[in-house]
Amino acid sequence: MPSITSIDENLAADINVDRLAARLLAEGYLIVPGLLDPGSTDLLCADLDVHFEAAAFGRGLFYGAETKRFGGLLKRSRQSQLLALHPAVLAVAERVLGSWCQCLQLNLTQAIEIHPGARVQAPHRDQDMWAGPKGEMEYMVNVMWALDDFTHENGATRLWPGSHRADPQALLPDGEAVSAIMPRGSACLFLGSTLHSGGANRSAQPRRGLIMSYCLGWLKPWENQWLAYPPPIARHFEPELAALVGYRQHLPSLGNYEGQCPSVLLKDGPVPDHLAFTDALKEEHYALMRDYYAALDDEALASKNPPSEGRAAIGDRDHGGPSLAGQ
Repeated sequence: MPSITSIDENLAADINVDRLAARLLAEGYLIVPGLLDPGSTDLLCADLDVHFEAAAFGRGLFYGAETKRFGGLLKRSRQSQLLALHPAVLAVAERVLGSWCQCLQLNLTQAIEIHPGARVQAPHRDQDMWAGPKGEMEYMVNVMWALDDFTHENGATRLWPGSHRADPQALLPDGEAVSAIMPRGSACLFLGSTLHSGGANRSAQPRRGLIMSYCLGWLKPWENQWLAYPPPIARHFEPELAALVGYRQHLPSLGNYEGQCPSVLLKDGPVPDHLAFTDALKEEHYALMRDYYAALDDEALASKNPPSEGRAAIGDRDHGGPSLAGQ
């Protein structure tokens, strides 16, 4: 079966990651036209057609009664697995978020079909699901892939340029939104701090899109990846994809299983009930421990060779204990 892999590699070579990351941080969003060619987009849509048919309409004001959604795309579509690992998109996300984490994780995958008559979605910032400080760091990069042409009429995603730099507590947008008008196969990247919403579909046809979201590796993701992709499913993923959905540790040791990397659960054969807890630390932690134990070794050596009369003991000098000199 044809795959997206070769297309990804060719396109990634032509993309200036530094320029795109800088623009994303400056504007809060950017559009990369034609990141997937028509054949690759056809393959992706063919994988998802049956799931769009079976998907339920939403409930509530936020999700909307005229919009279908479903997640867990990596177990429903081989093509979506390749899309999640798109090298250019991952490189931009890592450039934007890498200052605040040791590795990224997949926050969610979601297919969205906005039907005729759907009204505009309420503006929101996706980062608001996390209680950390706002305006000091970025938590997430979203990627909306256009499975149809995105137009004003069919509900193209709306974005507020520069809103990632505005008051993060503001409930209503300041200024006019722009619509992510883009042809089928394009990608719209936007920050978790960027105010956005789904558009109203005033056309006669549904509009389909697919969103993949990457976040800091130490956050709790919106979609529970371990339930969406338990070991019997994840062991068939490429190692890079399994790591992206949580089968790795975020150093130091965050997200371990029995003191080891959770990828141990993806190996063939039974996993022992008891595993040896194994260090998984950053290099600076190892350096601190080496220095600490070297100092202890120096103290132990000094205690075997006491200082000459009139000099304070090493332990007294280092730890501020009472001196025995003159007693």
